[in-house]
Amino acid sequence: WPDGHQGCAIMTHDVETVSGRDFCSYLMDIDDSFGIKSSFQLIPEKRYEVTNDFLCSIQDRGFEINLHGLNHDGHLFSNRKEFLRQAQRINQYAKEWSALGFRSPVMYRNLEWYGAFNFSYDMSVPGTAHLDPQHGGCCTVMPYFIDQVLELPLTTIQDYALFNIINEKSISLWKRQIELIIEKHGLISFLVHPDYIIDKQCCSIYQSLLEHLTQL
Repeated sequence: WPDGHQGCAIMTHDVETVSGRDFCSYLMDIDDSFGIKSSFQLIPEKRYEVTNDFLCSIQDRGFEINLHGLNHDGHLFSNRKEFLRQAQRINQYAKEWSALGFRSPVMYRNLEWYGAFNFSYDMSVPGTAHLDPQHGGCCTVMPYFIDQVLELPLTTIQDYALFNIINEKSISLWKRQIELIIEKHGLISFLVHPDYIIDKQCCSIYQSLLEHLTQL
């Protein structure tokens, strides 16, 4: 990694609902309080309205905007013809929003079709996928290229799975994953949804994670 660091950490936020969108300003305050600039993956159609003021409220504070599919209906890769139609619209939104990155809704993916996207990087592939709807992770904690697109794999458990599937209300698992990734000098990447940390307890756990990251 640059400057001889042991590893790298990134924080990303997929915004899935109106409530999540409305929580983004507070979430940026939290991230900023720990000196962390994160990325927000937004859904341009159907789920919620994305205004220019909302986009500017993120970008003007030094946070990053990416695309999170088109409408989050889970069918982006169901049909090749429909995918190409949606990919064209996704690329147009990316151009209008100056977005360089992409994460597929529900992390459904067909990497053989990624040539239709005009993104610099993607974040749709988990390192492992035991708790994801689509199985089959990339089995690495290092970034790698898919043709011309840089893949930044998700190397830690998502907040939803942590809180609601394995019912863990602490950062113990996240801390263990961080330790293992640092041992391999890898990319520690997080996906925390604003939609799922509105709850005070979950938000407090998230802040504990940020505190641990800043200590590292």
